[in-house]
Amino acid sequence: MIKLSTLQHCALNKPMKILYHHRTASRDGQAVHIDEMIDALRQFGHEVIVVAPSSDAAPNFGGSIGWVDHIRARLPKTLYELLELGYSLLAYRQLARAIRTHSPDLIYERYNLFLLAGIWAQRRFHLPLILEVNAPLAEERMNHGGLAQPALARWTQRWVWRNADHVLPVTRVLAGDVERAGVSSNRITVIHNGINLAHFANTFSASFAKSKLGLDDRFILGFTGFVREWHGLERIVNWIAANHRIHSTLHLLIVGDGPARAALEQQAQMLGISDRVTFTGIVARTEIPILVNAFDIALQPAVVDYASPLKLFEYLALGCAIVAPCQPNLQEILRDGENALLFDATQPAALETALNRLVTDAALRTRLAREARKTIEVGGFTWLENARRVTALAEQLRSDVQ
Repeated sequence: MIKLSTLQHCALNKPMKILYHHRTASRDGQAVHIDEMIDALRQFGHEVIVVAPSSDAAPNFGGSIGWVDHIRARLPKTLYELLELGYSLLAYRQLARAIRTHSPDLIYERYNLFLLAGIWAQRRFHLPLILEVNAPLAEERMNHGGLAQPALARWTQRWVWRNADHVLPVTRVLAGDVERAGVSSNRITVIHNGINLAHFANTFSASFAKSKLGLDDRFILGFTGFVREWHGLERIVNWIAANHRIHSTLHLLIVGDGPARAALEQQAQMLGISDRVTFTGIVARTEIPILVNAFDIALQPAVVDYASPLKLFEYLALGCAIVAPCQPNLQEILRDGENALLFDATQPAALETALNRLVTDAALRTRLAREARKTIEVGGFTWLENARRVTALAEQLRSDVQ
């Protein structure tokens, strides 16, 4: 794999025309990544031409395109997957039109399952293609959503990964998956997710943030994002129920929404602690720094083993005391007892033990928070730094072609 330090020191010769291709219709963390990378590339002076699904029906942040969900829910999986594959024909026509109109220097594509158009355009127009990979989607959908045609899904995934000129997985764990699919290590560069420092420039005191929420006297365990069952937040609700008489101010604040919300609210009601669990619902991204500043402890109770969670970088930037599982993808960023408190997810009560320790140790919380803030700067985990690395890599690929 190319070392990031090598890429960082490559000089930008001149602004480029970058064709940014994706198939993402939802307005969630994926959209944050897309918007921030496009903006960061433009800040470097590049012209970014976006080829993507129409934004005319784009939902508010946290939502998805309704008719897409409607079709997915009603069509047989086989037919829906064939439609996904067929979309490549439409996307290729859009790419070809954009290439003829703008004469870009390269294609930057966000990988999606059954999406072949970028590689077709790369071959037809002899343009370098950089592929950003955020997940092994064939395996992800087999494990979570189900696939009618797993062999086809795996084949298209391998074919796209292998034919990209360079692949950018978001963790070293994911890079291992890419390499095992047949991509040579010298065509892989790990670029983790990051933050936009400008969005976190204004700091807010914890007392101000808690007052805004009407939770002035509470000790807040906080979580941000789209809440799903596998996040394991029911364990937090149980822990608060078991400990609220000992720690009388405990409160769970969930900044976001999601399919697990109703079950968590019902659980809190059954345990008699409804007044100790708050969901904000979907909030504007500009509100997140204020709300996260209310957290006494930031929760990352579970995460898939290849991900680079956006919330984690926001927690770090805002100087939170973080509790997270001890697993390789997170250990690429977190160090136990230094910038986070990590627990062994294979042990039944490890999360609860970590919470007990952190709630009662104010000095530890302060130390973790202080080191968390430093992590972003030391690691260069910003969208601008990611754009700098992509720029350097693009320059390298362009010089190889010339």
